Amino acid sequence: MKSALFACATALVLAATVPALAQSPGPQPYPMPPKTEAPQDTPYPGLLKVQVDATDLDHHIFRVHETIPVSKSGPMTILYPQWLPGNHSASGPLKNIGDIEFHAGGKSVPWMRDPVDVFAFHIDVPPGAASVDIDFDFLSAVAGDEGRIVMTPEMLSLQWIDLAMYPAGHFNRRIQIEPSVRFPEGWTPFSALETSGTEGGVTHYKAVDFDVLADSPMIAGRYARRIDLDPGAAVPVHLDVIADRPELLEATPDQIDKHKALVQQAYKLYGSQHYNHYDFLFSLSDRMGGSGLEHHRSSEDGTIPDYFTGWNKSPASRDLLAHEYTHSWNGKFRRPADLWTPNFNVPMRGSLLWVYEGQTQYWGFVLSGRSGLLTKQEALDALAATAATYANRVGRDWRSVEDTTNDPIVASRRPQPWTSFQRSEDYYSEGQLVWLDADTLIREKSGGKKSLDDFAKAFFGIDNGNWSEVVYTFDDVVAALNKVEPYDWAKFLNERINQVAPKPPLDGLARGGWKLVYTETPTDYFKSAEARRHSTDLTYSLGLVLGRDADITQVQWDGPAFKAGLTIGGKLLAVNGIAYDADRLKEAITEAKKGGGPLNLLIKSGDHYKTVEVDYHGGLRYPRLERIEGTPDLLSAIYTAKK
Repeated sequence: MKSALFACATALVLAATVPALAQSPGPQPYPMPPKTEAPQDTPYPGLLKVQVDATDLDHHIFRVHETIPVSKSGPMTILYPQWLPGNHSASGPLKNIGDIEFHAGGKSVPWMRDPVDVFAFHIDVPPGAASVDIDFDFLSAVAGDEGRIVMTPEMLSLQWIDLAMYPAGHFNRRIQIEPSVRFPEGWTPFSALETSGTEGGVTHYKAVDFDVLADSPMIAGRYARRIDLDPGAAVPVHLDVIADRPELLEATPDQIDKHKALVQQAYKLYGSQHYNHYDFLFSLSDRMGGSGLEHHRSSEDGTIPDYFTGWNKSPASRDLLAHEYTHSWNGKFRRPADLWTPNFNVPMRGSLLWVYEGQTQYWGFVLSGRSGLLTKQEALDALAATAATYANRVGRDWRSVEDTTNDPIVASRRPQPWTSFQRSEDYYSEGQLVWLDADTLIREKSGGKKSLDDFAKAFFGIDNGNWSEVVYTFDDVVAALNKVEPYDWAKFLNERINQVAPKPPLDGLARGGWKLVYTETPTDYFKSAEARRHSTDLTYSLGLVLGRDADITQVQWDGPAFKAGLTIGGKLLAVNGIAYDADRLKEAITEAKKGGGPLNLLIKSGDHYKTVEVDYHGGLRYPRLERIEGTPDLLSAIYTAKK
């Protein structure tokens, strides 16, 4: 009886309290701090100075001292760059900043990081101070899983955008700054910056706008060589090479001639120069991290050590320079309107990266073919590899090319488990195929009188000698295409870029007189790409890629390996009961084509072992292009050098 009365009383209490709880307003938003001062197109009073000591090779540390003149006391906000051009995302390496101190008038100035805009530092400038001094260490990566290695005992890569701060409230182009660097003794530095002198082992450079400094990285090395790619020209172009060992600097006259031809073919394509001099900052190393990053008067190009000495084995590394060089016209001079920002802490938007990167990807391979950096066959084989990727990109069923332009922000360029399904930054190479489609269409409709070359000259070649920026929109691209060849280009681009388009983007191949096929033997270019990645690429047969140590590095969504339950991270130990090696696996795939049961693969995943049956009997399959008989060969015309 007591328990029944207790239950009844409890129910009455709950009935009385529940409505009161439901009516509680709950937490309310805590007030946000004031927003960081917006940049204005007004000059900053005074000249900033930044000094970098780049000699601590043992610890991979750059030590920075910066002076910012001030004209008044009181609150001041100083910014560390957040949104990095070329990265297309908020990837400023703020985590690498350590031991930051502010001083004014010889006294320490307290600082506070903004609780929301963490790239902003707030200080109070004391009365009477003429300047604020900033000291900090940039703690660059010492291991590959921490980021790109930029210091080794033989070379370094110095990124000014990582090593300088600037006052809020002004466009970067209205802030003047004077840089200087102490390099390791005996090293040779290269940069698009112009020197003003050397004193006490410190190299001083002429003052530039802050955005120009950020766009002017440097390399320096113990073993270095400069190659003049346009001898006697009023506008110099140099290939500035540093390498792990001195013998890696040896380039043959024929190799140098091909790099000289790249410059001339670019001039014939664009009909202009948007720099007063240009430097390819070229590092050949397997110790310093590789790179490919565009700048207006230079580019950072890091590739395999034996780029020159192993020339015939590495065609897959030879489009890098042409791609980054093209960016001087497409991306740095002409830039998408929503990607240009007044400073490096205003968010960038990448809706037109399929032009910025996609057309650059197209011209990178075309210029490589026209200059001889790639033979015609290598250029065709490279195109076959790209076409096969997107002919099998199942993520095209749900995600548009335009949406992949958000990927640098969404994924921050981190590895993804299902690239073929998630799509990653497909605006690069699917964009390349779309521009091939456009080029062949223009050639077809004009009877061979016009091509995408005409668009490149009209769109990117304007204002010869101007090396500021000119922005563009989608409508500007459409209008320029229509001036070359009237067509419904808005519809053409919307269907291929903005809409989900499950149909593989291979119309440009067919119109160019070629088709994608698969054979049991890889092309030399495909083998070169495998060697460069230290991989065994069976994407179009088993649907997987294996790394150097038999680790599974890619699995094709809905492919045979996927259906058998394989994922990235597993390790292949044995094939049909025998220890794995790449040739044995390929032989087993070939044997399975003749009939019999599935392949038996022993897989280690974490601390689990399992035998997986892969029911695949299609043999080895590698992409290549094949001529369509009776059709014009437009691809050969596209890759032929311009006279």
